[in-house]
Parts: sequence; structure tokens; C-alpha cells
Amino acid sequence: MPFSDFLDYLELEKKYSSHTITAYSRDLRDFQDFLIKTFEQDSLVEVNYSQIRSWIVDLSEFGITNRTINRKLSSLKSYYRFLLKTGQIESSPLIKHKALKTSKKVQIPFSEAEIVKVLENIDDSNFEGIRDRFIVELFYSTGIRRIELINIRLQDLDLDSGVLKVLGKRNKERYIPLINSVVKTGRAYLEQRTANHGALLGDHLFLTSRGDKIYESFVYRVINNYFSEVSGKLKKSPHILRHSFATHLLNQGANLNAVKELLGHSSLAATQVYTHNSIAELSKIHKQAHPRNNKD
Repeated sequence: MPFSDFLDYLELEKKYSSHTITAYSRDLRDFQDFLIKTFEQDSLVEVNYSQIRSWIVDLSEFGITNRTINRKLSSLKSYYRFLLKTGQIESSPLIKHKALKTSKKVQIPFSEAEIVKVLENIDDSNFEGIRDRFIVELFYSTGIRRIELINIRLQDLDLDSGVLKVLGKRNKERYIPLINSVVKTGRAYLEQRTANHGALLGDHLFLTSRGDKIYESFVYRVINNYFSEVSGKLKKSPHILRHSFATHLLNQGANLNAVKELLGHSSLAATQVYTHNSIAELSKIHKQAHPRNNKD
């Protein structure tokens, strides 16, 4: 693979997760395939900006969103920074490139009532039900990402202490406290897991009915199926539960820095996107409660 050294660099020096490295590799392969098809060229080293611009146009005509195109170009930028660092090129073909404009998507969180209704609707009398309940509760009570939930191992869950260890982006560990109701559900799930699959079957926390490690589309279906029964919102995904976690905490007065740490964000800017709904809620309360609001 012509960019294997770069992928090794991401893994060994930058400490990126396998999920992130896979995404970078896919983006580079996509660009290489385009070069071969369009220019009969398989080298990413001897590339000029006009070729990259042709790829952008091709992606756009194929219906790829500007957001996704920007992500792919970010992978290319990182690759060319690596080539500069290792002396393989003298300048990056993307040095003057500006990111494509994207419209900010409004993420509408689930209401507290919708989440309560989902939990009421789950039949947790069997392995699948208690597993699904534990998945929903963990997402909503911890704000973890989908890939973080998938990769939780049995040793990461300490129900006696009420703490969950999570491996986040760039392999950064963080510890998240668990509320009592989640601890209770966790104990019930582990009992069912042992009864159905045995205590020694794999070390991943969440398993399918067949005893395999759960995967991304599986987790999406779990969340989408349950919330489709109670919510008319357009998007019903694990990320919306993460969004709901952050929004509801901020609505209740949680400190922004504390929410940042719980979410595993590297900067406050990433957390501040969740403050929009919090401000809207505060504005509503302010208008209802302020004594001057009802004055003529």
C-alpha cells in the first residue's frame, strides 16, 4: 500500500483509533482510484491542485455532501503534511485550498418524555430486551459515542464503584460516573449475558443474540427502532441521544466544562454546539418567570 507508512504514523505516533485510521485509509484509496480512472496515475505524491479540484467536482456531481467532501480533503491534508514532514514533497497541493461551505445542521434532541416512553416500552424480561435497555440508558446517561459503546469491554465496567472507562478519540481514556438506575440495569444485563452466553464468551460488554460483538448498523437499528415508536423527529440515531444527554444536562444548569469532559471533547468549542437548545430553554423560562415580562 503506497500510504502504509502514513497509516503506521497515525497509529503509532498520533495514537489514532483503528476506526479513524480506517476512515483515513478509505479516503486515500478513494482519491487514488479517482486518479487511476481519470488520469491513469496511481501515485498520490505527484499530484497538483487541479487534479484534486477535479475530484471535488466529481464527488459533488455524484451527490456527496460538502461536509463529507471536506472530511475527505482533511484526510488528504493530513497525508500531505506527513509527506512534507518526511521530506517526500516540497509543498502541499492543498496549501491554498479553502474548505467548502456547509450549512449547519440543527440537531433536535429527544425530549425527556420521549426517552422515558422508550424505556417504558422496552420488554426487558429477556436477554435482547435488557441489552437494548442498557444500551439506551448508557447512551443517555453518559453521552458516549456509538463506537465507544461498541468497544466497551467487561473490565471497563465497574458497577461496584459506579464508573465506566471509555476509550475515546485518539485512544484517550476517560472515566464516566454511572447513576444508580444504570448500575441496576447493568447488573441485570450481566446476569442475562452470563445465562445466555456463558461467563467466558468474549470480553466485549455488548453481544448480539448469537454471541458476537455488536456493530455500528446494529446499534443504529436498536436506537432508531425504539425511538421511531415514540418520536416523530426526522433523525433518530445514537448521536441524537448523545446530543440529548448534553442538552438536558446544560438545561439543568450543568457546568459547560464538566459536560466537555464527560463528552470527551478536546475543546470547549466542540461542546458549545449543544448550548443552543439550552439557551432557548433558558430564554423560555426567563420570559415566563421575569416580573417585567407581563408589564404593559
